[in-house]
Amino acid sequence: MGQLNLDEYADNIKLYDPFVPKESDTRQKIGLTDDILFILRNEKAGTQDIEIPEDYNAKRRLVRALLNIRQPLPLDREMMMKLDTLLQIELEEKTVIETEQLETIRGQYPDSSISQADKMSLWQGDITALRADAVVNAANKALLGSMQPLHDCVDNAIHSAAGPMLRDDCAEIIHVQKREEETGDAKITRGYNLPAKYVIHTVGPDVEQGGGLTEEHRKLLSSSYISCLELAVQLDDINTLVFPAISTGEFGFPTQQAAEIAIGTVNEWLERNDHHFSKIIFDVNGEFDREIYLNILGK
Repeated sequence: MGQLNLDEYADNIKLYDPFVPKESDTRQKIGLTDDILFILRNEKAGTQDIEIPEDYNAKRRLVRALLNIRQPLPLDREMMMKLDTLLQIELEEKTVIETEQLETIRGQYPDSSISQADKMSLWQGDITALRADAVVNAANKALLGSMQPLHDCVDNAIHSAAGPMLRDDCAEIIHVQKREEETGDAKITRGYNLPAKYVIHTVGPDVEQGGGLTEEHRKLLSSSYISCLELAVQLDDINTLVFPAISTGEFGFPTQQAAEIAIGTVNEWLERNDHHFSKIIFDVNGEFDREIYLNILGK
């Protein structure tokens, strides 16, 4: 069996059902965190002896770490309600950025040579704080998120903020597909406790250290962006889409070349499909990456 089309897995993950979190009666973060920790710590052998810290922030980090390493297994209803409540409280506490209000590249740089600059924006910061119709996740081939506790990557951040149902959906997709995700392809799930309604998961190319950048790497990275765009347009309610810097960081793709491919690919796609999307946002983490993107977009 090859890679799945949207209609082959959408019903399995209830993609079109609105996510309405079932919240618990209490909205006290400390009590919720204590209850969640108790359940998670006792869920499997090897974690029962973990020492519970006194500090709330340390407790919350431990919850995240335990969820990061947790396999995609059902959570009991009470546990899920408590976790959704905690994640919803944290979402309310965030400064959520409305992507529709972000200034376009054309607004910043009226003379930009990028033909679709009126549909593009650049933002630096936490992708889980962006309210968009969909955000893209730089996923691994298993689609299960980073299993490394507290790992500093966009995959870990998205799964941690969305909650474990995101991992459950991804596991179901791989189960139905009967094979890992191909590099350059994409799948979509609900966003759950993110401000974004959907998450599009794509596997970018991995450039081995010392191996050098090849034309195949470039084609696969371009394919990741195209796959996300082509998948997003199959849902009528996706008009804003956020891309992280796919394949950079630990995947080893040089940021300059990755940015050139990202912007060029998206721009060419929009030229051919100018009736789709109101805005595409490129999200970067650091000032170094931001300057690279601005230098390309502003020319």
